[in-house]
Amino acid sequence: MSLDHVDRRLLEVLQREGRLSNVALAERVHLSPSPCLRRLKALEHDGVIDGYRAVLDREAVGLGLTAFVELKVEGHSDRLAEAIQEAVAEMPEVVACHIVSGAADFLLEVVVPDLRAYERFLLGSLLKLPSVADVRSNFAIRTVKAPGPLPLGHLA
Repeated sequence: MSLDHVDRRLLEVLQREGRLSNVALAERVHLSPSPCLRRLKALEHDGVIDGYRAVLDREAVGLGLTAFVELKVEGHSDRLAEAIQEAVAEMPEVVACHIVSGAADFLLEVVVPDLRAYERFLLGSLLKLPSVADVRSNFAIRTVKAPGPLPLGHLA
């Protein structure tokens, strides 16, 4: 899908203020409400907008520990990678999972209440994944920059 400057502006505004009404969004991008809504629906239909959600404060909801976990697996096959992906997708503690290059094969972002909860998750879930050879955990001390709006400058 080709995105023009109005589509890019819509996306930039929505990434920062996803709860805007269509009327307010239209004002921000200098459109009338009807064309704004048509463009928004097209962006949703084409999969450019993947969804909407509330961003929660992890500490406020009792999830004070964030760990970045590197998984190394023995052997490589599509079947094994798929099995790990399916298992990880079912783990609510894993809020992000990436297949990566380098020393690890998977990089997970895990959120839990505390270190004891992480230990239970590690022993009860991660180490039971198929063919896991190594698990390395890095704990976040403080978040300097949380996931935020995607940079859309390359679309210009």
